[in-house]
Amino acid sequence: MDDSTHSRKAVLKYAGAFVAWVIGSGFATGQEVLQFFTSYGYWSYGVVAVCLAGFLLLGETLMTQGYAHRAESGFNQFQFYCGKKLGTFYGWLIPVTLVLLIAVLISGAGSTFTEYYGVNHYIGSAIMAVSVLCSYLIGFERLTKVVSMIGPVIIVFTLVVGSITVILDYANFPAVSQYASVLSRSQAAPHWTISAFLCASLNFLSGSTYFTQLGITAQSRKGAKYGALLGAAALMLAIMIMNTAILLDAEHTALLDIPVLYLAKKLSYTFGAVFSIVLILGMFCSCSAMMWSVCSRFSFGEKRGNRCFAVGVSMFTFVLGLFSFSQLVSVFYPLVGYLGLIYIGCVLYKRFRHREPPINFYEKVKRF
Repeated sequence: MDDSTHSRKAVLKYAGAFVAWVIGSGFATGQEVLQFFTSYGYWSYGVVAVCLAGFLLLGETLMTQGYAHRAESGFNQFQFYCGKKLGTFYGWLIPVTLVLLIAVLISGAGSTFTEYYGVNHYIGSAIMAVSVLCSYLIGFERLTKVVSMIGPVIIVFTLVVGSITVILDYANFPAVSQYASVLSRSQAAPHWTISAFLCASLNFLSGSTYFTQLGITAQSRKGAKYGALLGAAALMLAIMIMNTAILLDAEHTALLDIPVLYLAKKLSYTFGAVFSIVLILGMFCSCSAMMWSVCSRFSFGEKRGNRCFAVGVSMFTFVLGLFSFSQLVSVFYPLVGYLGLIYIGCVLYKRFRHREPPINFYEKVKRF
């Protein structure tokens, strides 16, 4: 195998990992896309454009800096970009953020059970909370690793649903303006430009460690850089498809907690049933990974103390998860986005202070 083939495979690998983190089981529900993009009607494509620029720049910066510091043991990207005090604050903010995200996904599981199977939201959320706790207490590492493979399946399912819906409902596009009033109720920010910044901030604050570690594991700076660029472009294309699909049927999707599940069911009841199972498994995988991260960050040095803490986290997230999925997303996601704006500013300041050459994405893709 020549170096060129190896490099291309590496780029595709990092691009896939980049996309998987953002779409995962969160964006796949369609609720985040609805609030940050679709709720602004035709201006949702402006949100896509601004996010594309932000994701290209931030993704490349975090991943290439991770590669540049791959030899440093315990590299702390928060302190590198923000300084010791502010970096320490963000370092502690991340596990708190993960706890909130666990609660959001537990609520999302409850909504999935309710919207497709008619199961009470509280029961569905309880099932997910108990399952996540058991995965930590019993040590289902192998199960978690197996279920984590569901990520690519979620992406494929979501894109298939979105693409077919766009093809079937494209004639509704001129009528999108009629849904402006119902869509506006779901807006994550008072203006579409603010929503774009919050979306980028949310994803790169919560995913900062992930993207940095992805760069650290890269075999070359070129692989990290091109992987981030290709991943960001592919991600925005996927989001644009999902956004269009939800927009074309906004009369119904704007009122639901899991819009993509509704679109899947509209195509085929069997297809929707399979997708609902895949979605729930994806939420379990994400919650389990977050639970391990949180409990390891607040380690009490002994198994009993860690288990009691895990029980406490599960109970807390379950109680929060009793609230509506769409309400939790509308509160927590913009909140995390606002908190991350300073961090994003520090990343951009550090990037431009070193006067790195601007990104010529067209040339990079052509050379790739």
